[in-house]
Amino acid sequence: MSRNYSIFLLFVIMLMPLASESQTISGPEVKLVNNDLLVTFSIGLEDKSIEAMSKGVDKELKFFIDLFRVWKVWPDEFVLGKTYVRTVKVDPIKKEFVATSSDGSVLIEKRFKTFDSMLAWTVSFRDLKLTNIRGLEPGQYFVRVTVESKVRKLPPVIGYLFIFISENELKIIRDSAFFPIEGAR
Repeated sequence: MSRNYSIFLLFVIMLMPLASESQTISGPEVKLVNNDLLVTFSIGLEDKSIEAMSKGVDKELKFFIDLFRVWKVWPDEFVLGKTYVRTVKVDPIKKEFVATSSDGSVLIEKRFKTFDSMLAWTVSFRDLKLTNIRGLEPGQYFVRVTVESKVRKLPPVIGYLFIFISENELKIIRDSAFFPIEGAR
């Protein structure tokens, strides 16, 4: 029985995408300006992902920016979050570089002259307003940034049938340092 389990475990490990050192999140850096909580971060992608995008492979990146309150005894409390979906479309023949960003209510489409400028805009957020702190309870908080990109090759039903196969091509998570909010009300 243990031999079958070992073979199964080996099979599962071989199907899982390898975590890469080159896929990282810089930041998140948090600052308070006029009672607004601003977040700045960027991600670094693997060279093979960047090369695939430059050759015309569409890429969709989901960014989850979540605010948590720290508790000493209980698990950290989710307070609020924002989700952004950024898509990259490149036509290498026409030299067209288009990126979109959506937060669920606002869709922004930008055209760029170069691939590098489009990529820089797509993977970075600067002074993103997460919330106004006046409505928050006093305490210790942190911001968690999660970035996901789904594998486009697999049909959606594969995830239901083979739960051990990852549907994510990329998933990275990074937390900010703790910061206090005092007397916010």
